[in-house]
Amino acid sequence: MASGSASNDRAFRQAARLSLISGVLVFAIKLGGYALTLSVGLLSDALESTVNVAAALLLTLTLRFSNRPADADHPYGHAKAEYLSSFLEGLLIGVAGVLIIQASITRLLHPHPVEANLIGLGLTVIASGINLVVGLRLRSQGQLLRSPALIADGQHVLSDVWSSLLVLVGVVLAILAGQHWLDPVIGLLVALLVLRVGWGVVRGAVGGLLDESLPEGDVALVQAAIESHSARYLEFHDLRTRRAGRDVFVDFHLVLPSLLPLREAHDICDAVEESLKRALPGVNVTIHVEPEDLAHSEMTDLRMS
Repeated sequence: MASGSASNDRAFRQAARLSLISGVLVFAIKLGGYALTLSVGLLSDALESTVNVAAALLLTLTLRFSNRPADADHPYGHAKAEYLSSFLEGLLIGVAGVLIIQASITRLLHPHPVEANLIGLGLTVIASGINLVVGLRLRSQGQLLRSPALIADGQHVLSDVWSSLLVLVGVVLAILAGQHWLDPVIGLLVALLVLRVGWGVVRGAVGGLLDESLPEGDVALVQAAIESHSARYLEFHDLRTRRAGRDVFVDFHLVLPSLLPLREAHDICDAVEESLKRALPGVNVTIHVEPEDLAHSEMTDLRMS
């Protein structure tokens, strides 16, 4: 287990370092593209990349804290700190969207021609290529390590790719058609896309902080794992699931015959727990065993209340 944990820690550090280095590099490249073209669309794209850098710094700090083992004050571990990172990253994305709107409206009120500089446009294409590779890498690592913070960062970087492509289309159209108002209008569209991504990241983080239930597909896997042992128990109820960062928690009540020996009840719980861990690797399981005669009275009380 120790070697696996060390390997995960290395993977987290490498992903955070990749996000930070690529964020700084892409920002510098996009800023160069703006300097050569004076396009507000490219400026808005560069402004969004500053959020990537800030988010990468936040990600580095958060992952370092969330990987700490459980202690007396935090018996369930520190993984939930990743949701705080995701929430703050969503807010930063929203700030970038507001800055883009401000820059676009200013350019609409004070039009400025876009320079047809192929080098500047080429720099943006290069930056988008870097973001595409990094975003896919971060997202896949986040899914592999079950890290909400890494997944959110990967989604953010990938959204940067689509916004950059939209900006490029707007700049090229503005140059070819000579309609310079197209550039800030595209900037406004990019802002809406950025704000939508930010809201999605915030929504996911809040759901995790409020112990939102697992997705329907995962809940179905949990139910199937429990029901695979239906011949050994009478029924189960009060199933609850939640995710805390990389950790998954499942708890439920299992009804067994009142006169069943304690050893056999223990063996049944162990078998059910093993099936759940095969269905959802790393899951934390809590089973509340109820004797048949008490279970019915408890469920009756619940219905009456």
